Amino acid sequence: ALHLRVRRELWGYAPEEQLSNEQLIAETYRGIRPAPGYPACPDHTEKGTLWQMLDVEKATGIQITESYAMYPTAAVSGWYFANPDAKYFAVGPVDLDQVSNYAARKNWTHAEARKWLVSNMESRAADPHDEAA
Repeated sequence: ALHLRVRRELWGYAPEEQLSNEQLIAETYRGIRPAPGYPACPDHTEKGTLWQMLDVEKATGIQITESYAMYPTAAVSGWYFANPDAKYFAVGPVDLDQVSNYAARKNWTHAEARKWLVSNMESRAADPHDEAA
């Protein structure tokens, strides 16, 4: 419902849009709606960034747990991109060098980066840079 309102009213790039349920399910509308924790944005911790920037809990009452699950469980979050050329994609496997780079940019330890990126790691072998390895 919110994405429909954004398309029709707030951003107004599809004011006359009338899509069937089948078209909505097939995502035939313009743009994409990726969300933290899904293949295009595998890092769930970016929900924390959204919550902080938008003061989500105060504005909506929606909470996130320490594992970044949302409560109430029917809540959803994500980013809207209206560009007609925007396409979904999955982040491919990342190697240990990429994990190290990401950890440095997030100011995390290697272990913390591995915790959040493990499902996207090319190798799940121990990282020789980890303190815990």
